[in-house]
Amino acid sequence: MKLLTVFLRFILVLTAVAITSPLGAQGPEAKTKPLPAVVTAQARSMAIFGSFGATGSIEAVKLAKLASPAEGPVSNCKVREGDRVRQGEILLKIGRTKSAEALLLSASEDLRKEEEEARRIEQLVQNGAIPGDQLGISRASLQKARAQTVKVRESLDDYSVTAPWAGIVTKVLVNDGNFVSPRTPLIEIYDPTSLVLRFAVPEVQAAEVRLGMAVEFQLDAFQGKNLKAKVSRIYPELDRRMRTLTLEATPEEKLELIPGMFARLQVVTKSVPGATVIPVRAVTITPKGEKVAYVVQSGKSELRKIDVGIESRDYIEILKGVMLGEMVVIEGGDNLKDGAEVRVAGAETKGENPSGKQGQAQ
Repeated sequence: MKLLTVFLRFILVLTAVAITSPLGAQGPEAKTKPLPAVVTAQARSMAIFGSFGATGSIEAVKLAKLASPAEGPVSNCKVREGDRVRQGEILLKIGRTKSAEALLLSASEDLRKEEEEARRIEQLVQNGAIPGDQLGISRASLQKARAQTVKVRESLDDYSVTAPWAGIVTKVLVNDGNFVSPRTPLIEIYDPTSLVLRFAVPEVQAAEVRLGMAVEFQLDAFQGKNLKAKVSRIYPELDRRMRTLTLEATPEEKLELIPGMFARLQVVTKSVPGATVIPVRAVTITPKGEKVAYVVQSGKSELRKIDVGIESRDYIEILKGVMLGEMVVIEGGDNLKDGAEVRVAGAETKGENPSGKQGQAQ
């Protein structure tokens, strides 16, 4: 009886040990380590453009600072800043013109007399009353009188400042009554049809620019609007102080631009119409300087060394290492290892790109 009691107690102890032992937690129901989650994007074909950024401003190519070779007090200034003027319109006058007017009157009278004398001499020569060489002398005197009249008339015109072409007044530098000396700047005007986007590029990019290259730019006055222009002029030499090359681009759209507007721009230097591209954030640079990307195939990550071409704002051209249609990791690849099993938590929407237009990246 005692032996039976001892045996039963031994069985109970073994059962209790088995229940409390850590081995009891192991089995088919034990929890497994979760797979790393990644977000992927598909390598796709689209046009990609190489570009560089710069800043510039809207400037007028046709700009005039009007002056006069005459001196005297300003009178009858007819314009103010912002006024539109017509070609040949008188903008202001300079006083003390009485002497010039008197000289013009005298010269005009001398011209009238010489014309009458020339007609009289011509008639006498035709009648044979005087020798023919007298006609040549008379014509020379007439030509001299005409030249004198033109000269005096031009000197009188010096006392009026007129618009050389249609434009807009930007500055009026004098007021009525101001005494001005010869060649003093009086009024500035510009031609609104001559406005261009003027900017400078560093010397390292000077060899890349060409006439006709596309330019995209933004102005604070037209927020959110991407404007287009084309390079229309390349200056022949670098600025020796800044080591930059100045360019001008002509806007393609008709806009109410104002000289001095600040512009942020992108110059397109080259393009590939059907490039294989992946998001820039899928590319990692190793300590050795190599560019790599993770490709997901059959639930596993595969580390690929890649060769790249044009890099845009959000996309990069793949020359070697990733095939069209393959899925690359764009999120969750920081601690990823080659050959590791992964769980795809999401994928980039097909067709997204920096320009907002499907199938095109800049």
